[in-house]
Amino acid sequence: MRDAITGLIGRYDQLGRYLDRDAIDRISTYYSESALRLAAVELINREATELVREAAQRLWLEDPELILPGGNAYTTRRLSACLRDMDYFLRYASYALIADDSTILNERVLNGLDDTYKSLGVPTGPTVRSISLLADVVCEKLSEEGLEASSVVRAPFEHLCRGLAATNVGAR
Repeated sequence: MRDAITGLIGRYDQLGRYLDRDAIDRISTYYSESALRLAAVELINREATELVREAAQRLWLEDPELILPGGNAYTTRRLSACLRDMDYFLRYASYALIADDSTILNERVLNGLDDTYKSLGVPTGPTVRSISLLADVVCEKLSEEGLEASSVVRAPFEHLCRGLAATNVGAR
């Protein structure tokens, strides 16, 4: 895994160039956002179970068929797998958030997930919605703590959603 700083320096090193104004501005922005990034990751670490529970409750309210007989989250085993996956997405989003590098998510989550979900018959539509709901819950909790949860916090969740939506497997 890499972060925004090592990725930036690596690109300039490959080009054999000194850091220019754009690079310095990018580094400055990264550091100016660091307090928000840290607060968001601390919140996720502290309240992961509650964040997943709240996002799942919202998903079930929006789409109750998921937890009814025939739904993809019906049976204790399937429901547990759904919650496990939501926790997995939340954890990896926190890594990308602190690193300011959503490409981590391609390597660690998105690459191969499409094949796995297809082989298991897991629809990506509700999965994408659950990730979006996780972002909403994290941002709301940060707001309750007096922090403005900007696009910085949403970025890794949106990256996951775009990646999964591009390979949508089904509606349920």
